[in-house]
Amino acid sequence: MHNANDTAITRFLADEADTLATGGLLAAALAPGMVVFLEGDLGAGKTTLTRGILRGLGFAGRVKSPTYTLVEPYTLSNLYLYHFDLYRFSDPSEWEDAGFRDYFNRESVCLIEWADKAESLLPAPDWLIQLAPEAEGRRLTLTALTQTGTQCLARLAL
Repeated sequence: MHNANDTAITRFLADEADTLATGGLLAAALAPGMVVFLEGDLGAGKTTLTRGILRGLGFAGRVKSPTYTLVEPYTLSNLYLYHFDLYRFSDPSEWEDAGFRDYFNRESVCLIEWADKAESLLPAPDWLIQLAPEAEGRRLTLTALTQTGTQCLARLAL
């Protein structure tokens, strides 16, 4: 469901299959150079949604949470996708020390869980995706925060 100004959508995700399918739909609207923040409590479905996005982009391999590696890189035919999980960051300077700034460029899409741990050092997100428990499933809210994000949101077939 789109809101009145077409900069946000919400969708109820009943289960894991619905979360994966929605990720596939989101994949079709992504553009190189995008930054996406994924917000939600532990177990909210952030990595499952990322798995759906990667499947939608044609990636058939294993998709795992980058909780311990901090970033999982994926190379697709025409795109680099980096999935970050900053949950374990205790100091934003860890972002600089890790050299992650180079991952943000015109050829890549960066999905970031727990962005608040280094938010002052990150580029502004094009999309903010929030996942929150609701009934037996979860509620996804996607907000476009930039012109690119708004253009990509308009391409969504939700």
